[in-house]
Amino acid sequence: MLASSAPPSLLFLPLLLLLPPPSLPADVVTSDPSVRWVEIEGAPLAHLLLDWDSGVLYVGGVDHLYQLTSDLEVVSHVRTGPHLDSPDCLPPIVAQDCPSATQTHNHNKLLLLEAGQGAESGSLIICGSLYQGICDKRSLSNISQLIYQTSNPVDTQYVAANDPRVSTVAVVITTENKQEGGGAGGILRLMLVGRGYTSKGPGDIPPITTRRLYPVVPPRRAFSQEEELGKLVVGSYSEYNNHFVKAITHDKHAYFLFSRRDMWHKKEYRTYASRLCVSDRSFYSYVEVPLLCRGGYNLAQGAWLGNHSGEPALFVVMAAGQASTPVATSRSALCVYKMADLDAMLRRAQEVCYTEGGRGSSGQEEAYIEYAVSSKCLKLPKVSLTDYPCGGEHTPNPIASAVPLPATPTYTSDTQLTAVTTATEAGHTIAFLGDRTGKLHKVLVRSDSSGDRYGSVSVDATAISADLLLDQEQEHVYVLTSSRVPVSSCERQTDCQSCLTIRDPYCGWCVLEGRCSRKHECQRHTEPNHWLWSFEPTNQCVTVQSLQPANQSRDEPTQVTLSVVQLPTLTEAEPLSCVFDRLPPQPAIITGSSITCQSPQPELLPPMPAGSDHMILSVALKFKHVTITTGNMTFYDCGAVSRLNQSSQCLSCVDSVWRCNWCPLDQLCTHNHSCPNQHIIFNQRDSPGPASCPLVYALQSSALVPMGLSTTVVLQGRNLDVYTVRNASFGLKSVHFHCFQYEVSQLQYSAPVYLRRGERRIDASPGLRLQLYDCSAGQSDCSQCRAVPEEYGCVWCPGSPAPSCVYNQSCSSAPADTCPPPQITQVLPVSGPLEGGVLVTITGSNLGMRYQDVVGGVTVAGVQCEPQPEGYQISTRVVCELQPSGKQRKGPVLVSVGNSLPGRSTQDFTYQDPQLLDLVPDKGPVSGGTRLTIRGRQLLTGQTTDLRAFLGRQPCYIVEEVNDTQLVCQTGSSNHTGDVMIRVFFGKAERIVPDVAFRYLDDPVITDATPSESFYAGGRIVMVTGRNLDVVQQPIIAVWVEPLEVQRVKRRKRLALLTAKQQLVFNSTMTTVSERCSVESSSQMTCPTPSVSPEVKVKGVWFQLDNVRVHYETIKGKSFMYYPNPQLYHLNRDAPYRFKPGGVIAVEGQDLTRAMTRQEVRARLGDQECEVKTLDNTHLYCEPPETQPMSEDDGNELPALKVLMGNLEVDLGLVQYDSDSLLSPVPLAAQIGLGAGAAVIILSVLVIILMYRRKSKQALRDYKKVLLQLETLEINVGDQCRKEFTDLMTEMMDLSSDVGGPGLPLLDYRTYAERVFFPGQQVAPLSRQLDLPDSRRQTVEQGLQQLNNLLNNRLFLTRFIHTLEAQQGFSQRDRGYVASLLTMALHDKLEYFTEVMKTLLQDLVQQYVAKNPKLMLRRTETVVEKMLTNWMSICLYSFLKDVAGEPLYMLYRAIKYQVDKGPVDVVTGKAKRTLNDSHLLREDIDYSSMTLTVLVKNGVEVQPCPVKVLDTDTITQVKDKILDQVYRGAPFSQRPSADSLDLEWRSGQAGHLTLSDDDVTAVVQGRWKRLNTLQHYKVPDGATVALIPRSQSSGGVNQVFQTGEKTPMLEGEEEEGLRLWHLVKSSEDPEIPKHRKSSMRERERAKAIPEIYLTRLLSMKGTLQKFVDDVFVAILSTKRPPPIAVRFFFDFLDDMAEKHGIDDPETVHIWKTNSLPLRFWVNILKNPQFVLDVQVTDSIDAVLSVIAQTFIDSCTTSEHKVGRDSPVNKLLYAREIPRYKQLVERYYSDIHSAASGCYQEMNSTLTELSGSFASEMNSLVALHELYKYINKYYDQIIMSLEEDSSGQKMQLAYRLQQVAALVENKVTDL
Repeated sequence: MLASSAPPSLLFLPLLLLLPPPSLPADVVTSDPSVRWVEIEGAPLAHLLLDWDSGVLYVGGVDHLYQLTSDLEVVSHVRTGPHLDSPDCLPPIVAQDCPSATQTHNHNKLLLLEAGQGAESGSLIICGSLYQGICDKRSLSNISQLIYQTSNPVDTQYVAANDPRVSTVAVVITTENKQEGGGAGGILRLMLVGRGYTSKGPGDIPPITTRRLYPVVPPRRAFSQEEELGKLVVGSYSEYNNHFVKAITHDKHAYFLFSRRDMWHKKEYRTYASRLCVSDRSFYSYVEVPLLCRGGYNLAQGAWLGNHSGEPALFVVMAAGQASTPVATSRSALCVYKMADLDAMLRRAQEVCYTEGGRGSSGQEEAYIEYAVSSKCLKLPKVSLTDYPCGGEHTPNPIASAVPLPATPTYTSDTQLTAVTTATEAGHTIAFLGDRTGKLHKVLVRSDSSGDRYGSVSVDATAISADLLLDQEQEHVYVLTSSRVPVSSCERQTDCQSCLTIRDPYCGWCVLEGRCSRKHECQRHTEPNHWLWSFEPTNQCVTVQSLQPANQSRDEPTQVTLSVVQLPTLTEAEPLSCVFDRLPPQPAIITGSSITCQSPQPELLPPMPAGSDHMILSVALKFKHVTITTGNMTFYDCGAVSRLNQSSQCLSCVDSVWRCNWCPLDQLCTHNHSCPNQHIIFNQRDSPGPASCPLVYALQSSALVPMGLSTTVVLQGRNLDVYTVRNASFGLKSVHFHCFQYEVSQLQYSAPVYLRRGERRIDASPGLRLQLYDCSAGQSDCSQCRAVPEEYGCVWCPGSPAPSCVYNQSCSSAPADTCPPPQITQVLPVSGPLEGGVLVTITGSNLGMRYQDVVGGVTVAGVQCEPQPEGYQISTRVVCELQPSGKQRKGPVLVSVGNSLPGRSTQDFTYQDPQLLDLVPDKGPVSGGTRLTIRGRQLLTGQTTDLRAFLGRQPCYIVEEVNDTQLVCQTGSSNHTGDVMIRVFFGKAERIVPDVAFRYLDDPVITDATPSESFYAGGRIVMVTGRNLDVVQQPIIAVWVEPLEVQRVKRRKRLALLTAKQQLVFNSTMTTVSERCSVESSSQMTCPTPSVSPEVKVKGVWFQLDNVRVHYETIKGKSFMYYPNPQLYHLNRDAPYRFKPGGVIAVEGQDLTRAMTRQEVRARLGDQECEVKTLDNTHLYCEPPETQPMSEDDGNELPALKVLMGNLEVDLGLVQYDSDSLLSPVPLAAQIGLGAGAAVIILSVLVIILMYRRKSKQALRDYKKVLLQLETLEINVGDQCRKEFTDLMTEMMDLSSDVGGPGLPLLDYRTYAERVFFPGQQVAPLSRQLDLPDSRRQTVEQGLQQLNNLLNNRLFLTRFIHTLEAQQGFSQRDRGYVASLLTMALHDKLEYFTEVMKTLLQDLVQQYVAKNPKLMLRRTETVVEKMLTNWMSICLYSFLKDVAGEPLYMLYRAIKYQVDKGPVDVVTGKAKRTLNDSHLLREDIDYSSMTLTVLVKNGVEVQPCPVKVLDTDTITQVKDKILDQVYRGAPFSQRPSADSLDLEWRSGQAGHLTLSDDDVTAVVQGRWKRLNTLQHYKVPDGATVALIPRSQSSGGVNQVFQTGEKTPMLEGEEEEGLRLWHLVKSSEDPEIPKHRKSSMRERERAKAIPEIYLTRLLSMKGTLQKFVDDVFVAILSTKRPPPIAVRFFFDFLDDMAEKHGIDDPETVHIWKTNSLPLRFWVNILKNPQFVLDVQVTDSIDAVLSVIAQTFIDSCTTSEHKVGRDSPVNKLLYAREIPRYKQLVERYYSDIHSAASGCYQEMNSTLTELSGSFASEMNSLVALHELYKYINKYYDQIIMSLEEDSSGQKMQLAYRLQQVAALVENKVTDL
């Protein structure tokens, strides 16, 4: 069964043989005699184990376990899964207690052999990933027989990792049982296990543990981890996440090979080898050393303990890691470490740490204590290592060497190596290496550790497993792979040459045995030339150097001598034989290096191949049945030589390469040197040869032979005298030929001729031929017949039934002497110019026998016409050149031949005088392409081929059919501009257009073309500007399109796509659509875009300006885009749309502005325009006429609203105006019946109703026109915005150069985390220290460390969180605080933190799915939601730093600059320049800008610095602006506070005045006191000021107005009974109660916005637009890869939605929005001080709030509509929000469509983040704070833990009681 036909779940176990295999069992499949494989289930197969005693193989895979014989026969098969399990639950699994349990696959993690002791049989140890990695024991002889299995394991029996991706290794050791006497002679069998860290399940299992195997006496349990057995104690399990590769034993030691992050030094990943004494139960002897494989190879992939140069060595395949991650790249190498060197390095580390404090003689650190335990290197006595080689209680441990053990790669590969094993052959070390692509490499490892790869075999496309084994005899290689593999071995090489070519140190050619074998397998390998080693380059195979004779006649046997090189020595009794082809062997006689054999008898030889005169047979030299070497010998057949050349047998015989001779009398070619009839002609090698052959070589008589007559032919020959009969010579007689008949169309036929003697041909020259001819063939008239050459004898015979051309002897009557007169059937052309010069073609019959017959005999309309020899055809055609006539004339064509009557044409020929009258146009571009129309008379003179037009010297190409009055030609290019004459040639006659010249002008140039997009319907006007556009006769805009089917084909065939791009013009799949452009002036033209089908793809757009082609990309630098047509929705589905005059009609749609502007849209209502007022992406507003227009449709009275966008015309339905006079008159009868009083009442009601309706309509009109007002206002403030923006950009230019480097004031991670985790807290736990008395500190810290270990238990952590959240007193603030404390405590284990967060989120999803899933993550109400906020903040810090920080800072600076340019009220916080209408300073404040000269001290110098301020600024505001300028670019925390400085105004030498916000000069009016400003002090523009340190006595109101204050002074604040104000008084009417003030403000805000205030908002918005866009794009762009955390979490949300069957995309959109934009980005946008070291004032905060709200609106799925109740802030960004929505949707879509599977990359990132920032976290303080909550809810938590069955097994409540006892001496029931 081939690998390709195997189902995916099946794998192959190849057995790679180096020897011929024995007979195969029935169920083993093979296609190669040297390879066997067995097909088994369980992909991917994990482990392979060989029992060296029995040769039995054991294989462990997923859910399957196999036992195989050495011949790969399946003995036993056991299924080990799947079973109900969950890594979150402890066994035994009960579905009710473990809701996360599912049917889980069991991955084989360990497969070990436990040897028996005495009479006790051994066992097979199997550990899987199920049930927290528990182990079984099975019988070695039958694995289906269980020896040990536990159904209720305890937590000490969890051995292997419960995660398939986490490695586990183990080794079985045997030691003396010192503690437990008796039992198996005091033998203790243990298992040392190394396993990686798993985030699920028990989190406190150390990396290396000791497990009990034997003896197991109750209450002890097998595989249990007991306290006295020892383990590797570590401080942090997740930090020391060792990836184990191999475990081995060697010389009383156990070794572990693993890779992990170097936590002590550079935090890079490295490979380590660690060692333990087998007898050390307490791990005192643990020591590890890093392994350095030079070249950057740092991650071990596989290892093998083998021999190198006779010494034990560790062979390790290493890969280079990807950056600072544990991800292996394809670069890899084999490094070899001698065990002696490794042990020496480990002993050195022990010695330095025992006796030298970890430092070597140079003082450099050589050893240290690893795994974050409380031990340190000491200075013990020098003999400590000798006395305690395996350590002791007093020695430091665990020890790590700081000095690596180096090695140079033996072999490097660009493909990741995955497996290694070694063998020793004839003293050479051979390494077998498996790689990731399924190749097996064979490397000879030299004694200097260099390597030589001598072979590779392609196994499969999948990786080779790390378990690569050789059998007991070192002859078989076992490989685990997913396909079968014929790996090359010696036996695979079937001939000597291939054996020597493979250069395999194992192999050599055994000559006399005829096989490629190992040396010891060749019986006579010690004798010379018997075994030729493959790896010796000078060796060559036994070869036949020469063979005599090389050629031999097949009819004659002979002796053959072979000269042989490197012939092995043989005894006389050992015969050799020669074998020709497959014939019986012939004995061989050896003479030195020559061997003589007899060639085969002729009758034994195989027949000669058809069509050949020789054959080549192999000559094999054999020893018994073994072929030693072969040569080739040629056997030829002379008879076949002549048979293959019938026309010249003698010539071919004597001229051949073989020794053949010719017997002429016998007509025989023979190898003999004599003939039966004596006469012989010898081969060319022995005589003249070919010259002696009889030969007929020529014709003596004429070669012409007429058909149908008997003729005599005479031949000439030589050497014909050899043919003698009774002494009379054989001569040539006349040969009589009978009538030949053949049917051919030509006059004659060439026929070969030869002689025969009997049945045999006499040689004839190859060119000996007769010419047979037939006079009647092709001679249809008299002239043609008489034109045949005289030697043919053809005559025109006027006999019956019709005249014909025959041979003269065949004509029964007298042949004709003369021919009939000429006959003319056609003349072309029938007109010509007066000047002649055109060729006239006359066709007919009897037009002469030769050209000379018609010379001078042709006239046209009475004028001689000169015949042309090149156009003449005998009898049928005359071509003559027309001669000048001098005047117009008309007449027939006459042709005279000899004295016969002339032939006359029925057509008349006319001499004409064509005239050119004028041409249009008279100008065009120098590139040509202009179509000229030349008008005239008699233009059809001559043939159209005679017509040629020229502009000067340049041809003008005729492009249309010419008629008598006009011709059209297209101009060619010219090399210069200017006027040229137009000339037209009629043959040789030239005509010009009188008084008219054509002017070549400069080519048109296009400088701009806008817009750059259209929709498929086309018709959008592209305005083209440039130069010389009016030169073009017919400009067009053209579009290349290609069908989508072709696109799909091209996507499948990339090569075809590339070709299409390179040959766009010539691609047959391309079609073109075009539209004509209208030239407005020389500098402008308009082009309507062509209509394009949506079923095609637009490939290019260009302008064709005559011969000038301008591609759109060359004009604008970008492609012209076509988009789907905009969609407009009907006004009403069924009824007409009701319109109230005075308002606007709102039309809804989609993508209205994507390829259209308001100015281009037309709307018609009936027969009148509906003026388009506003157009955005989803709405069109048009204002109809005041009165209802007439309908354009005769079938309907109501007008229809039609919108025209280019070619697109959309009918939106009928519109009906609401009339004010809809009330019907009161009937006359009712008027009579009603009294006067009733009439008055009705009239009053009607008046009231009409007034109400009018008011309502007015209000509706007002609000419907809000958008129109906004757009008008934006247009009006456009110039102002542009000016503001220019000023702002000038200001920001200097800032941009600072931001890229140190100028970006980004907060350090600690401060950032503090502000995000604990917002609003004065002293966050990050900044605190553990406040404990010294007497209790050590105990409490120990307890907190145990609490940390508990938190690393997922069950405890989730129970802890759920219990807290269930308490009523646990507030929302507490939840956020606990989540942040957990984030701090687990910051060094972010992978674990993430897994816990995901588990809690899954529970949260479960809750909300049952209620309303759209509400999930909407607020931060639970611990996990705050954990998610913190997690996002951690993961996105680097994104903020590298990407989003800069645009955010630029936005902040732009806002600050703009706000500070206008007055800001320091009391109310209102500003003139803002986006927030509630913070808008509505009053008109008179202010002016002024520049102060500030004296700044720079070292010893004092330098003046200009600072711009406002005269209305308070003194504190002035100080802030000065500090902003002086400390520009510096972080806010590093500048002095404004309160610590005084502002001093200096005038002259002694004039110094200290300015302050409040002093005795302050103005007081009633209860109001105004803050001092520069205006108050009358400080002039240009005044000099200085900031000086504040004196201690000064104070006053300045203390209140601190810069950076978020909340402005409240209205009710008082100072000495006075109320402070700055620019406006906070409330003009203090009598209004406070509870009514807000409602009044709301009413005020509800009014329509005065234009002047809205203008300020719009101006601010327009100025800041670029910076807002930059921030949004930085956050939401997918041009750079989105942060890995976002992709990871969005994938998680998608998985959750899929798991719970949520297919509503809006729900998932809301989840993503709530988890990232609204949870993180809005927080950052509103509070940039969380990320940046800046000051956010109240006025800046008001602007940021509007921008943040816009971001929130952009992320929602609900449609953004504005109406009468819309806040001003939403109106401001009404046009931008749809664009931002698309940005958000594209961001989510791109992440969703990108390839998922970022789990490993996420884990690497989390690991890196854990190491990078863990030191910033004060984890002990966080743990102490968490304990306060434990203490508060202690009883409830203990109860919750005791209720849980898994918690009981793990003794979680007991462990928490231990923590309580340590932290606060709590009395527990321990």
